[in-house]
Amino acid sequence: MKKKFLAGVLSLSLLFGSTTFAAPAWKLPASGKIFSTDAAEQNYIADYMGKFFRGEIKTKFAVPDGWSHKKFSVNGVPVEQLTNSKQKSGRVVLQLHGGGYIDGLGDLHRDFAVKQMVLSDAREGYMLDYRLAPENLYPAALDDAVAVYKELLTRGVDPKNLIVFGDSAGGNLALELSLRLKEKNLPQPAMLILLSPWTTLETDLPSRAGNSERDLILGVTNPQMYNEVCNPTYGGKISLSDPRLSPIHADLTGLPPMLIQVGGHEMFLDEGIELLKKSAADELDVTLTVYRGMSHDFALLLPELDDSIKSFAEIKNFVNLHLAR
Repeated sequence: MKKKFLAGVLSLSLLFGSTTFAAPAWKLPASGKIFSTDAAEQNYIADYMGKFFRGEIKTKFAVPDGWSHKKFSVNGVPVEQLTNSKQKSGRVVLQLHGGGYIDGLGDLHRDFAVKQMVLSDAREGYMLDYRLAPENLYPAALDDAVAVYKELLTRGVDPKNLIVFGDSAGGNLALELSLRLKEKNLPQPAMLILLSPWTTLETDLPSRAGNSERDLILGVTNPQMYNEVCNPTYGGKISLSDPRLSPIHADLTGLPPMLIQVGGHEMFLDEGIELLKKSAADELDVTLTVYRGMSHDFALLLPELDDSIKSFAEIKNFVNLHLAR
């Protein structure tokens, strides 16, 4: 069913009480699960993801104790707001979720947003459930992201305190959001945190084929998403190399500091590296870290792994390096 869009309409629809859904707030562990051999780690990932794909593992979101969870809409776009009343900073997180532009916001990403807020010492976090392909093609998701971003500015959010997180397709959307902001002469966020970003919808980079079996999250063991990245629908009839779909071909000058995290086994490895090269050529403040042996979006799906904990610590350090407390 297509979502109905009404320009300029903003409605607050639901407030979840923290008592009913209370849970301890997530804290960054000192370390995570470590394996005696690389093979043992890959076997663990394969076994876990097999159960996940069969529906045997599900994430049930719980609002942390002392936090609030609200739902509202911006121009028909569903938005969810998390607020940590115990946090006094002015930092704000905007999460753009992954899912190949075909999967909507779910409990896995709600839980991820809590982690992102804790790592950022953010008081507020926003998640938007943008329109999905194949019913809604480019620029539907981008238009939704821009509408929500502008609404946050209208609400008084200081863009200098705004941290945009994007994983997978959400990483693509985060980059395209910043490019649209530049085009419209609107203020940029403080930074982009890009986790396994889908930086080009083109399908011919070597790691797409070379890591198709090693990537235990996005590769051939996940037929739905594997088929989507091999035959992307979001762009419609637009050329896959068009900068509107593949920001590694865009002029990135003027974009904010950027942290890119990718896994050494993931299909999007090469495009993460290409984004680093393009960002450096366009003189951005950019950091890329490749986590050896990790599959796509590993920190989202396997937060207990030591590499995931290291990636979380890197995010925390990157945010604190670029934002005053």
